[in-house]
Amino acid sequence: IRILLSVLPCLLFLSVNSIMLFALLKKPLFLESPRYLLFGNLLLSDSLQVLLTTLLYVFALTRVKMITLSCVIVTQLTTITVRMSPLSLALMSLERYVAICFPLKHATIATTKATRVAIAVMWTLACLDSFIQPFLFFKLSNRDLNVQLICERKSIYQLHVYVVLNQVFTIINFMLVTLVIIYTYVGIMVAVRFSSSCAYRAKTAPKTVLLHALQLCLYLISTLFNMINSSELFNLDPAVALQVRPAIFLVLIIFPRFLSPLIYSLRDQTLRQTFKYYFTFG
Repeated sequence: IRILLSVLPCLLFLSVNSIMLFALLKKPLFLESPRYLLFGNLLLSDSLQVLLTTLLYVFALTRVKMITLSCVIVTQLTTITVRMSPLSLALMSLERYVAICFPLKHATIATTKATRVAIAVMWTLACLDSFIQPFLFFKLSNRDLNVQLICERKSIYQLHVYVVLNQVFTIINFMLVTLVIIYTYVGIMVAVRFSSSCAYRAKTAPKTVLLHALQLCLYLISTLFNMINSSELFNLDPAVALQVRPAIFLVLIIFPRFLSPLIYSLRDQTLRQTFKYYFTFG
């Protein structure tokens, strides 16, 4: 029952994200627009994280054992998707900044090719942590990679250096993204205030960047899951903690990955109409 109550919302959220991603792929207009390409990348990374995190959660609840090598691969893929989401928000904010503050140069700066290159660079940056930790694991650990264990991050990366590296990358990631969002918001507000144009795009851009800030807060909350999930933090009885963890998992990990893209897509009139068409099966 606990597994069903945890997994069914995850499957629902994943299906909604999949329909939105399918709708983006079906429209050539979306594939040629930098803004929608970036949103599709955010949607993809969030959907992958929901899928991988749900699988790891189910394996942990059912006490399914995996060989160490497989567990390392899955946990690092999940880490990459965690790093990708804030980076996507930063790039989406920069795109709005260029569109409002440099409208004449937007077409030459934010091209489809440049956007795809930027997405590739983001994935490379997101993979840095996931390259360094397995490298150190294979260098420092003498464990047999074929040993079966319950796939949890703390059961694999037991040395303190892994914890420090994870904290450093997380802090740097969120600090850089926060600075980018603040800078773009201030720049857009100044441009809108001193601009004689009353274009709808210029008026809604600050709200869009604020939405990115809200999304970043949701992602930041979800990174606190491991700390809040610790039963020692609240001195909970292990049996009570076992009952509380599914709710924490859904609220802090899964729900932000579903709510964030949904709010963003519903604010856009073009996306809203397209998604409505596919959600109602045409």
